Amino acid sequence: MTQAKQGDKVKVDYTGKLKNGSVFDSSASREPLEFMIGNGQVIPDFEDAVVGMNPGDSKTIEIPAVRAYGPRHEDLVIAIDREQFPPDINPEVGDQLQISQPDGRASVVTVTDINDSSVTLDANHPLAGEDLTFDIQLVEVA
Repeated sequence: MTQAKQGDKVKVDYTGKLKNGSVFDSSASREPLEFMIGNGQVIPDFEDAVVGMNPGDSKTIEIPAVRAYGPRHEDLVIAIDREQFPPDINPEVGDQLQISQPDGRASVVTVTDINDSSVTLDANHPLAGEDLTFDIQLVEVA
């Protein structure tokens, strides 16, 4: 059997869970995740876990928040005056919006709260601050 190694294109089935057991992502209802080991397309610890696996092998890994999407930063949560929103945008909690930073970069933010005077935007990754558990099965090494 061919063990997965750096530079290999692989396909994996996976389920990602939070500490409380809730599933945040899974390939169960779609095609396996395909990536090249060493290209940085997935979280490094996820990538490293696949190295040495043979097709059909399964394993469960835990990735602490600091090695996944990093800690949650409260300074990335801001309240914006509703009047600053263009009139054609009617934000709702859970919406993801793209905003321009002062340096011209674009950032994706999530609307987390709305009241009469302001809209709260969170620029943290939705999984920031979360320890992650992945059940991984190697499907194929190309």
